[in-house]
Amino acid sequence: MTEQVPCPCGSGGCYDACCKPYHDAITTPQSPEQLMRSRYTAFCLGKVDYLIETLHPAFRSPHDRAQIENAQHDHRWLALQVLKAPKSEGNAGKVEFVAFVQAHGRPEVEQLHEDSEFVLENERWYYTEGEPLPPIKLGRNNPCWCGSGKKLKKCHQGMAI
Repeated sequence: MTEQVPCPCGSGGCYDACCKPYHDAITTPQSPEQLMRSRYTAFCLGKVDYLIETLHPAFRSPHDRAQIENAQHDHRWLALQVLKAPKSEGNAGKVEFVAFVQAHGRPEVEQLHEDSEFVLENERWYYTEGEPLPPIKLGRNNPCWCGSGKKLKKCHQGMAI
């Protein structure tokens, strides 16, 4: 019997049925949201090649690998919330998300809040770029960012920014 490990992307599914088929090149994401979730999971699991392959070639640089590896080494990816994922229009799509991350050696949880852009080319979605947005406001009585179902004040309030 195989263990059903939850997918880090926050979809509620298990990794084997959610993002793993994308990472293993069995299939490709069919929407910007699926690609964004699979890229987040790739950050969590250190899948650097997948992150480079899903970045549109026009937006790649020779420093991508080193930058991604540094982010892997220096950060712990904690949780993802998709805030908006409107239906894509033609070959373009957007996803607004917030990722909660902790830099190694620091107790605070930081937010990567971004409005990401995606393009469909040759029947494959690619990430192109993202516009950084200010951190979302987390109220004491809101659900905790970690997905526990508890209120923030009863879970991770001291860690959230």
